[in-house]
Amino acid sequence: MSEKLIECVPNFSEGQRTEIIKMITDEIEKVEGTKLLDVDPGFDMNRTVVTFVGTPQAVEEAAFLSIKKAAELIDMSKHKGTHPRMGATDVFPFVPITGVTEEECIELSKRVAKRVGEELQIPVYLYEKSAVNPERKNLAKIRQGEYEALPEKLKDPKWKPDFGPSEFNARAGATVIGVREFLIAYNINLNTREEKYATDIAFELREKGRSARKKTDDKFYFKSEEILKYQKGNYPCGSCDFIGKTFQETSEHCLRVHKYDLVELFELNGMDISKPEGQSVKVPGIFKHCKAIGWMVPKYDRAQISINLTDYKITSMHHVFDKAVELAEQRGLRVTGSEIVGMVPYPALLETGKYYLRKQTRSAGVPIKDILNTAVQSLGLNDVSEFKIEERVLGLPKNLETSLIEMKVCDFTDEVSRETPAPGGGSIAALVGSLGAALASMVSNLTSYKRGSTKEQDEILSDAAEKAQTLKDSLLKAVDDDTNAFNDFMSAKRLPNKTAEEKLLRENAMQEGLKKAVNVPLNTAELSLEVIKLCKTVAEFGNPASITDVGVGAQCGFTGVKGGIFNVLINLKDIKDSNFNDAMKLKCKQLEQEAKIVLDQVFEIVESKIS
Repeated sequence: MSEKLIECVPNFSEGQRTEIIKMITDEIEKVEGTKLLDVDPGFDMNRTVVTFVGTPQAVEEAAFLSIKKAAELIDMSKHKGTHPRMGATDVFPFVPITGVTEEECIELSKRVAKRVGEELQIPVYLYEKSAVNPERKNLAKIRQGEYEALPEKLKDPKWKPDFGPSEFNARAGATVIGVREFLIAYNINLNTREEKYATDIAFELREKGRSARKKTDDKFYFKSEEILKYQKGNYPCGSCDFIGKTFQETSEHCLRVHKYDLVELFELNGMDISKPEGQSVKVPGIFKHCKAIGWMVPKYDRAQISINLTDYKITSMHHVFDKAVELAEQRGLRVTGSEIVGMVPYPALLETGKYYLRKQTRSAGVPIKDILNTAVQSLGLNDVSEFKIEERVLGLPKNLETSLIEMKVCDFTDEVSRETPAPGGGSIAALVGSLGAALASMVSNLTSYKRGSTKEQDEILSDAAEKAQTLKDSLLKAVDDDTNAFNDFMSAKRLPNKTAEEKLLRENAMQEGLKKAVNVPLNTAELSLEVIKLCKTVAEFGNPASITDVGVGAQCGFTGVKGGIFNVLINLKDIKDSNFNDAMKLKCKQLEQEAKIVLDQVFEIVESKIS
């Protein structure tokens, strides 16, 4: 299942001494819950870019420890390098990947910044999405003047750090911390060795666009420097020796003598008369948050469009890819595939898979693995090298190897049959409920977008299939949650029980454990009720040939409801909170009543179609 995951890409001002870099990354790796993905040192830049991921709590601790270690090992007063920098830890971005909101990540970044400022006495500036001052969103603006400018910069009230002292820290410099979007490094491959074609398409795709030059007629087509050369106080004609005192005078001369309108000529050639020479008018490209260039890749013996997507939630890989295919075809070229450099967030690849399934008029209500494989195939991500989803996707939902749902069916059944109380009825109720959701999805997919289906059916059942997949995955998670909740209660029961204080702690832990043991099966019952409701929709609009599958799915859902309720009620007898118990009993009664009504409605539809 999706875990809470944050990516960090800190830049440390050391790229030459490997032993120093290793000591910094050791601080990251020693924190449980983090995973070091990449260490990229640059000798001439004297700078190392580190990439690691982890849970929020883990990256928060690893961030502070690595910044602390960098401050101990790197002396900025002796640092030289080609890359702009202002601190031992120059910039520390946090990137939310899965299960973490942007707001949560921003708060985390501020906690780290506060701790760095107070405990390490390093001036800290917040940037990008964490910036409190809008003028500090841009990293380049904060870093202007670099380390050497800090002594004077810190004296300016306008540049008072967001955290930490305003005094110059000669050894550590200053650090920039904040939250930014995930940057997807993405390349699109062309069946040509001509770099100019890749560059031409890149100009069309990128937000910056290209110079607004347009050839219409030979007499209106000049190189920009031949049209008009600005000189102090003089405006020469590009076609003769005439020099006007004003732009207007030169413009009138060109129209009278050479029969062309200088203003129009500027516009046709992408020049803005209000700007000095060299600042051409730009025609914006197609996609926001998209940077692109064209280049030749000798290793692949082909030209490539190299792209950085700085906000994949606004500009996605699939939209850029499809447009590149269209633009390539206009030039007689073919896109042979694409590649992702480094890692890609799970939500980005998932959305791409869903996009192409919809383009194929297929439901996106299929297993996650199928959706991701569709994305890989549609983008041609195996064109130049194998794309391994398990290794390249950040935040990929997965289960622990020791989880119950990773067991073979026969092994799981054997495990249930042993003389141990867990896994028991609660886990089985969740598993059966998930099977009911799976059947609802199956019938929806067998019906939607098939011959004879209506547009209304397609939309309703496609939506039902997606909801069924979500319910299926949530109920599968509950299989292990139920067993884990029981084990947590048993752990509390085994706590020391000798002194009065130990008895109180044990009793409180047991009560909390029992409430958790109640909430898990209650969630199973609630989700399973949604399964029955979904089965009713599928029974009404699904293929009559599969109507019995819907009936079985609804019965499975009811087993999930009833089984969840049983496990709630049996645990209430040991809970001393009477208000909690009364609320749970009422909730269970309402759930069962509603489940019976909807189940009877499903059975009525099923029986009417098989009789």
